[in-house]
Amino acid sequence: MLISSCPKKRTTFSYIDAYPTSKESLWLHYTKKESTFKIWSPIATAVNLNFYKTGNNSSILATHALAVDDNGVWSKTIQGDLHGIYYTYETYIDNYWQAETPGIYAKAVGVNGQRAMVLDFDTTNPINWANDNYVKLNSPNDAIIYELHIRDLTIQKEANSSFAGKYLGLVEEGTKNLQNVSTAIDHIKELGITHVHLLPTFNHYSIDETNLEKPQFNWGYDPQNYQVPEGSFSTNPFDAKVRIVEFKTMVKAFHDANIGVILDVVYNHTGRTENSNFNLENPYYYYRFNKNGTYSDAAACGNETASEREMMRKFMIESLKYWTIEYHIDGFRFDLMGIHDLKTMNLIADEIKKMNPNALIYGEGWTANDSPLAKQHQALKKHTNQMPHIAAFSDDVRDGIKGSVFKHKDTGFVNGAKNKEESIKFGIVGSIEHAQIDYKKVNYSNKPWANEPWQAVNYVSCHDNLTLYDKLKISKPNASENEIKAMHKLATAIILTSQGTPFLHAGSEMMRTKNGDDNSYKSPDSINQINWNLKVKNADVVRYFQNLITLRKEHPAFRMPTAKEVQKNLEFREVDHGFISFQIKNNANNDPWKTILVIYNAQNKLVRYTLNETWKVAVLDDYFYSESKKTVANYLNIPAISVAILFKK
Repeated sequence: MLISSCPKKRTTFSYIDAYPTSKESLWLHYTKKESTFKIWSPIATAVNLNFYKTGNNSSILATHALAVDDNGVWSKTIQGDLHGIYYTYETYIDNYWQAETPGIYAKAVGVNGQRAMVLDFDTTNPINWANDNYVKLNSPNDAIIYELHIRDLTIQKEANSSFAGKYLGLVEEGTKNLQNVSTAIDHIKELGITHVHLLPTFNHYSIDETNLEKPQFNWGYDPQNYQVPEGSFSTNPFDAKVRIVEFKTMVKAFHDANIGVILDVVYNHTGRTENSNFNLENPYYYYRFNKNGTYSDAAACGNETASEREMMRKFMIESLKYWTIEYHIDGFRFDLMGIHDLKTMNLIADEIKKMNPNALIYGEGWTANDSPLAKQHQALKKHTNQMPHIAAFSDDVRDGIKGSVFKHKDTGFVNGAKNKEESIKFGIVGSIEHAQIDYKKVNYSNKPWANEPWQAVNYVSCHDNLTLYDKLKISKPNASENEIKAMHKLATAIILTSQGTPFLHAGSEMMRTKNGDDNSYKSPDSINQINWNLKVKNADVVRYFQNLITLRKEHPAFRMPTAKEVQKNLEFREVDHGFISFQIKNNANNDPWKTILVIYNAQNKLVRYTLNETWKVAVLDDYFYSESKKTVANYLNIPAISVAILFKK
């Protein structure tokens, strides 16, 4: 038997567009009486289905030839209850048998994802799964998103987890470190987070699941099997069922705590190229190419997928619907969303919103490299106004606050840069049209790109680049630890008092450091793990985050759902170098406070702020006051590098 990872290389791909396509379901259909297997490969001249007893290290039990229809769909129905049988496909293309593949629609796989498994999914549901519900939101910017990597939260010994680095460890209750502070899900609940954003948890290539005694780390942006949870986060990756049961158990635990679960999804490229599951099934179809016949690489990972092709679009929509229905997922974050076309992204959002109107859908509105897809069709940040149900990350406010992520020593508003105020104001209003913003002075955008404020995901740090603490430390090497802490708090206060959807990097609440590592995608646990001792060392910062989150949740004026409300009720008062004040009026969004005054002082000196009227103090420097305890009139001294929030009933 001749075996190849891909057929003979072609230099033109016009023939791909002539392939017949199919609207029929390509999922494995299982019942206890029979199972139907399908694969779309119009270029194949034969397709085999192989059965195995295990997910690895076992010989073929049986081989079945599939039959093809006019649309290139190969299928075979096998009688009997096949629950627990592992299987692969082989396609015969250009006189070569391709390597075995579990198929791109695989829903359960064995160790390292090489073989799919027939599974009765009714046996994977936790107790009371049928009554599990999505988290509800009145508006997307009611969410407070916490981005984490499953391994990071519990892999440190001090996390005291029974399931270190696993799905079950993340949601284990009652865990504390030796200094008696809560870890894992209890910590997330203490913060007041509404949604966890999980870095890629589909099955990826990076980790050898057969050798988990050896510490291994990867962010997971190298997709292998899109519909299957990653096995290294389970207690037994050899049994295809276990990872599914434990993933659902994790989701259920978060939902029981009224915390939504968002998946980081990577449909823009695959971890492998020539011998990816896509290419083993239908070579070249799912990818874009340069004019010279080489794979285009807008993802900077070796390839990019072609979302505009009918069967790739179908795959993306059905895959995301599957996660929403089968796993009760509350939303999706799209890696390098700009690689996808606008039509596909809007179709995805429409379908997801039909199933869960509360779903959060957002992504990186850019590409890593240039793409052959015409710019006007790309789901870029500047085209967010053409995607009414989708949000995009605001790099405008991110770098406005702390300086460019690509220049370590570059500074922003909180660490001393000049002329960043308009970028901060742009973030405050949620990247919408506002009469008081000079768009010529916004760092990356010369006009508004969001229709509604929630469409701007406001953040100051994430898994990529330096942590906020490391960025401040490197950009201000002469600053004291107390000054770094003040900048850190002010940066977060800006995010949590702005109108966009706030997004926090896990561990930032305790001033997480990665020791200056700005690309820790495969760095060891010593770099990536959450250091729970920092929760004690920086307890005041943790409390500050908790208090800000509580304030935001209790006061809907900070999360107005529409641009009209923001334009009507939010007014900037005084703007100077390193200083911004604005007020929110009219009991905005039914807030119990009639007027709120927010003041950011990024200057290295106390500022005497004139009031001319009496206000109650909600926040001053590190202090959060109850409504009746403190009032001010005429003026207020705003400490250096701090935020003040005043209000009137």
